[in-house]
Amino acid sequence: KNKRLTKSKKGGRKKATDPFLKKEWYKLIAPSMFAVKDCGKTLITKTQGQKIASDYLKGRVVEVSLADLNRNESVAWRKIKLCVEDVQGYNCLLNFHGMDMTRDKLCSLIRKKQSIIEGSVDCRTTDGYVVRMFCIAFTKPQENQIKATCYAKSAQSRAIRAKMTSHMTELGTKGDLRSLVKELISAPIGEQIAREASAVFPVKDCFIRKVKVLKKPKFDVTELMEWHNADEAPVGDVGKPVEPPAEENLAGSGGRL
Repeated sequence: KNKRLTKSKKGGRKKATDPFLKKEWYKLIAPSMFAVKDCGKTLITKTQGQKIASDYLKGRVVEVSLADLNRNESVAWRKIKLCVEDVQGYNCLLNFHGMDMTRDKLCSLIRKKQSIIEGSVDCRTTDGYVVRMFCIAFTKPQENQIKATCYAKSAQSRAIRAKMTSHMTELGTKGDLRSLVKELISAPIGEQIAREASAVFPVKDCFIRKVKVLKKPKFDVTELMEWHNADEAPVGDVGKPVEPPAEENLAGSGGRL
């Protein structure tokens, strides 16, 4: 007899369910140095048994335009990479992970009849991050130049590259990563390097093209919270500190007034 006829078939097809029903959204919170803190959302499968959602979120890298983070369209060509370091509730706290340039901006700078000079340097910040910075610059013709081309000689390129690397090393090693990122997104570092390099050969369109974080120190929650709470102003009316009342010249307990 075939007894298995009445039973349900083994290995029958599972009912197809929508995978998005098992997922949930987490907010991405950018460091406080940027104007916009809430910079997006990310998706993750809900915690199930041994698979904890927050463990799978940590280490995710998101790429955001600096125009969106700082509400400034003039720097739309800057891309900022942020890495999920910690998860608190449904908030993912992000930390700086790198910086880049959009391809169209880079392509708009490259032309014929000029030299490209590129330099890169590795430096360690005071708080233990190892950062690699890349710089790019282009030669330009001198004022009232008749010749069509403006190529730099190899010795001139080397001299300009040396100025680039020395400026970037000084920038990277003088402070912590937070102060470095603030300078990278606000200060005109490229212009400063171009000014120094112009003594060797006229230079234009000098930019810090790319920044990579190569090594990070051991994860520390308090340090991460500094990134997120450092620039926040105190909430509400705090008031002024009260001065203690000035004491009058009173005699001791046993003496006459």
